[in-house]
Amino acid sequence: MAYPMQLGFQDATSPIMEELLHFHDHTLMIVFLISSLVLYIISLMLTTKLTHTSTMDAQEVETIWTILPAIILILIALPSLRILYMMDEINNPSLTVKTMGHQWYWSYEYTDYEDLSFDSYMIPTSELKPGELRLLEVDNRVVLPMEMTIRMLISSEDVLHSWAVPSLGLKTDAIPGRLNQTTLMSARPGLYYG
Repeated sequence: MAYPMQLGFQDATSPIMEELLHFHDHTLMIVFLISSLVLYIISLMLTTKLTHTSTMDAQEVETIWTILPAIILILIALPSLRILYMMDEINNPSLTVKTMGHQWYWSYEYTDYEDLSFDSYMIPTSELKPGELRLLEVDNRVVLPMEMTIRMLISSEDVLHSWAVPSLGLKTDAIPGRLNQTTLMSARPGLYYG
């Protein structure tokens, strides 16, 4: 659960979110190193007198500043593609849940069981009990098993919606007439908002 003035991500609950956090840290370090190098070069150019102007015409310098960004892009792209394929693969799900977005609520249906469906409405602010979170509490929560692969089928009845659970690393659009699919696996029990 996020808290006020939180600067980082929520705690990871799924293996996918752990990978996303590692990728975020990896990319942030690359950006930090590039920014530091550029700042250092700019400060050198502003504070020193350039006596060797022929170095800017050298073939080696042009080769380095062409190849180095390509290597950096590869160092960012390969982990990104790995995570993208991990998020897309479905390994024999144990449970399938169909999620339909409506204008002001979500409908859930456990498709592996007959007649097991319900609507989930947000609780109005006036009816909240002490300790409950405004705009996040619902009357019927989705209950899912942990350490099992779950397939979510997500669509919408009327307008575009976004079905997201940040601590699981999930965000999928609910589009009318289109059935989107995502998988999730929770590594530990808990109450996750989205």
